[in-house]
Amino acid sequence: MSGGQKRDGSASALRRDLGTVESYAALIGILIGAGIFKVTGQAWLLTGPSVILGYLVLAPAVVATSVAYSIYLSTPLGREPGGEYTHLSRTFGGYGLAFVGAWLKIISYIGALAYLALAFAEYLVELSGGLLRAGDRLAVALAALAFFYVVHVVGVRWFGRIQVAMCALLGLSILVLVVPGLFAIRPANYRPFFTHGWTGFAASLPPLFFAYAGFESLAQAAGEVRDSTRRLPIIFIKGILVATAAYFLMSAVAFGVLPGARLAASPAPMAEAASVYLPVGAAWFVGLGALMALTTSVNATMLVPSRLALMLARDRLAPRWLGSVLPATGTPVLGLTITFAAAALLLVSGQVSLALNIAVFALVVLYFVHSLALFLLPKANPVLFASVTARVPLSLQRAAAIVSMAAMGGLIALQVAQDSSTLARLSFAQRISQHALTTLELCATWAAIGAGIYALGRRRGARERHDYEAALKATSR
Repeated sequence: MSGGQKRDGSASALRRDLGTVESYAALIGILIGAGIFKVTGQAWLLTGPSVILGYLVLAPAVVATSVAYSIYLSTPLGREPGGEYTHLSRTFGGYGLAFVGAWLKIISYIGALAYLALAFAEYLVELSGGLLRAGDRLAVALAALAFFYVVHVVGVRWFGRIQVAMCALLGLSILVLVVPGLFAIRPANYRPFFTHGWTGFAASLPPLFFAYAGFESLAQAAGEVRDSTRRLPIIFIKGILVATAAYFLMSAVAFGVLPGARLAASPAPMAEAASVYLPVGAAWFVGLGALMALTTSVNATMLVPSRLALMLARDRLAPRWLGSVLPATGTPVLGLTITFAAAALLLVSGQVSLALNIAVFALVVLYFVHSLALFLLPKANPVLFASVTARVPLSLQRAAAIVSMAAMGGLIALQVAQDSSTLARLSFAQRISQHALTTLELCATWAAIGAGIYALGRRRGARERHDYEAALKATSR
């Protein structure tokens, strides 16, 4: 460990109860969620039916980005949680950049958790046939959060079992939607394909990336997957390809069956598309699949912040109690409790956007830095590089890193351009009153808070090391 930081065994107290099937379910469950069921219709407003092409354009960039995760997970780091935080801090031998990235990711995931719970509530209200009303959405969202919080507290084995069951229902619903839907497509609904030209198509890519964002969350389960260094690198690539195929087929059917304007305005777009060509029962089952897509995302998202907090505590950058693992269940209960409480607070206060609006941008920046770390790994940390077991030639590793950095850099540039336009058009007072603070402003604010927390953590860690060394000297006399 660089910097002389002490480590404890909290991460080793996690239980390796997840296998290959559960790992695929975790990855695919978080990918096929709000992205395809909620964001697709919204992206149509920017580019029209070419949303379908957008998923394919983004796929190579996501696969290239996943190569870095596969490489790192094939090293001894693949047996620990922490994801990018662990990879970056061990590659560069420092904690500052890795900590701020982890902090932004925690904020992003808590915001996404609240958003997904609310999206689940909206879908459930829509499909309840009048049993639930719009005013019940908050209570339903909080109940969903509470349910999955309990699942995680009970143990990661139950997280895996429930995730697999929900993914099975989701997979069946996609087949019910897609297979007969391919025969109900009306080509006229695809015209004009590029509604707002290439400019609109480019503008649709950042929101569409929300569908892929979060694929790396599986890395947080590395401390709880059996034989993780062998299994996870393969699961990353194959799982992303499966999700891409699902995105393409589902959006092709949805936009081919219904006009895009109707889909964009619908609170349950896939269920409404299915109702055109399926009997009532089958269309309802597609709606159930949409609910499963959202619940699998909630379940997997709940996992991430507590595992990041565990590694931060292990490196003495957060209070040790934050990384405590309950021996009876092998779960970081305090970290899970704080995650649940923070997401619930965002829901109750109605301020989900304060955390959610930085989610994609923060993750894209983190993907860029993570791919840069892979590119620099052979020289930055030759010992760690020598431990790589994934059979990926160095030339391919570097090519993937370059493709990823170019794609992520492009997405960052698009977001900066959009935010710059907003900053030039609206004053700060107007942005506040219209709840239109830009991603750059929110990200900079949260990053500054994270930097302050990091400084305090380093000071506390230095004090603990001093006390520890003093105790050693006293006992050696």
